[in-house]
Amino acid sequence: MIFVATSDGWLDLGERKVRCALGPAGVIPAAAKREGDGASPAGVWPIREILYRPDRGPPPASAIRVRCMAEDDGWCDDPADPEYNRPVKLPYPAGAERLWREDGVYDIVVTLGYNDDPPVAGMGSAIFLHICRPGYPPTEGCVAVTRADLEALLAVARPGDAVEIRS
Repeated sequence: MIFVATSDGWLDLGERKVRCALGPAGVIPAAAKREGDGASPAGVWPIREILYRPDRGPPPASAIRVRCMAEDDGWCDDPADPEYNRPVKLPYPAGAERLWREDGVYDIVVTLGYNDDPPVAGMGSAIFLHICRPGYPPTEGCVAVTRADLEALLAVARPGDAVEIRS
């Protein structure tokens, strides 16, 4: 199944559409995506893995691989580093985003297969599907939905499924 997120702020879950947040710079072709540009990359991105914070609830029910997050989990966002757009352990000597966040948006985070096979430096990193902030403010380029909608998507997702970001 392909779950389609559109630039008008909707994500198709199959039987229903739900609101979603995308990057403030809108949806752009993946070839034009650059690190830190605030854009969501257009394309079909396979669901790779689900991470969750064990102190904020049980693992989400899903046929996709689910992994318990650790407090020192991070994601390298430094284009000059060999681990660019890959998971790392913090502290990390290069730029890296902390996954164990206090704001709750990464209590459940789905890694998407954008720029990861292999990563191209500077083409954008950490494109995830995650929990949105109240009111659906823009993400840094990810797709974000409510926790309930994310759990509903994960309950029907199967290995090989993907998220499409479309303008």
